[in-house]
Amino acid sequence: NQFLANIREVDAIIHVVRCFDNDNVIHVDGSVDPVRDKEIIDTELILKDIETAEKKLDKLKKAAKGGDKAAVRELEIGTKIYNHLENGKTARSLQIEDDEREIYNDMYLLTAKPILYVCNVDEDSILNGNKHTKVFQEAVSAESAEIILVSAQIEADIAELDTKEERQEFLEDMGLSEPGVNRVILASYKLLNLITYFTAGEKEVRAWTVRKGAKAPEAAGVIHTDFEKGFIRAQVIKYDDFIEFGSEAKVKVAGKLGLEGKEYIVKDGDIMHFLFNV
Repeated sequence: NQFLANIREVDAIIHVVRCFDNDNVIHVDGSVDPVRDKEIIDTELILKDIETAEKKLDKLKKAAKGGDKAAVRELEIGTKIYNHLENGKTARSLQIEDDEREIYNDMYLLTAKPILYVCNVDEDSILNGNKHTKVFQEAVSAESAEIILVSAQIEADIAELDTKEERQEFLEDMGLSEPGVNRVILASYKLLNLITYFTAGEKEVRAWTVRKGAKAPEAAGVIHTDFEKGFIRAQVIKYDDFIEFGSEAKVKVAGKLGLEGKEYIVKDGDIMHFLFNV
């Protein structure tokens, strides 16, 4: 169905679960149980993964008939993964050894995708959680997934405020340092192994997304492929240095402007200017 088709296309999953009691907000199943709600979705995805694993196993069995040791080993790995799914467990909760990783990845399992759980809580539970979040955290402990507490009501209230000052005052009154949506974005970047660098010119400042560990030419290629092909070097200002000194000119005077070559690994928050040949 469309739900499974959409899940297959994404790089990661954000699973929002209800973790608040409110008689005015009716739950389709008549009660609040985030573990049950999660398991319903998991079941849908696991059933599809079992179907996918069965097809892969058929191919592995044919390849292993000749007795080739590598093929036999691949069949063992495939069977291990299939049995785990058959037991009603997600692929991400299976311990995978280094030599099993290739077969595991080749199956393209839906429940193998990295996941972030967002617990939608009431205002009073935003800082420390509640009985629902504690039970849920225990239920997903085997997945090593991050859990974030967000209150949709608080986020809605923040959105109605007109100024940055009003929003900040509201957050401080709630004991928060930033909106929940900010934490979701940061956690999503971490989950996808992504970072942000900036370019700053006279007309605009832009943020660009690259994978963590990307070298300077790859980062330049995000802007335009010609930048990567003709890369010469990059002028780099560290974010903390820019905040400390307040301007590019002052950063230069302080000797904090770096000139980096092709092997430079881009850091989160870098402010970069690329020099390249056309």
